[in-house]
Amino acid sequence: MARTSGKKNAFYAQSGGVTAVINASACGVIETARQHKDKIGKVYAGRNGIIGALTEDLIDTSKESARAIAALRHTPSGAFGSCRYKLKSLEENLREYERLIEVFEAHNIGYFFYNGGGDSADTCLKVSQLSKKMGYPIQAIHVPKTVDNDLPITDNCPGFGSVAKYIAVSTREASFDVASMCKTSTKIFVLEVMGRHAGWIA
Repeated sequence: MARTSGKKNAFYAQSGGVTAVINASACGVIETARQHKDKIGKVYAGRNGIIGALTEDLIDTSKESARAIAALRHTPSGAFGSCRYKLKSLEENLREYERLIEVFEAHNIGYFFYNGGGDSADTCLKVSQLSKKMGYPIQAIHVPKTVDNDLPITDNCPGFGSVAKYIAVSTREASFDVASMCKTSTKIFVLEVMGRHAGWIA
């Protein structure tokens, strides 16, 4: 594949549970890249997240019109597909990381945008470190996404506002239901939300 010095393609992938606004982040990455054609060539998206890179199943977003990309701002779920596939540590599975960099090099990709939570940020760091050692430096950029707002040093993560509104409205509506039936029926309502050991939803 012919390559031009100084101009690289970009790769974007969605990770983990999708949100109401994850496609808006995708739109931002793709539209901004198109504004810098002197530095960034094509933007490839991984079909079903990082798995798309490992299997070399890439979506060429340059084939999509500006109107189609702009529509992502208001499109829920994950337009390119996501996955809950966590890459193991470099020590446990070095070959998987090497495979990523091999695919990036084959497609002249110099920018890696990973849209996800804490694990995605960690993957960006590892890819950046290993790519330098392999002699093909990758600019790995983490695009924050999490519904429970549990990323360090991030005041308000894209995805949290949407779920906060949803939970607030759902809780209020459920409380009306309980109040209307509590004399003769249900008196307790339990609502389970995401967040595990951290997060702001609860």
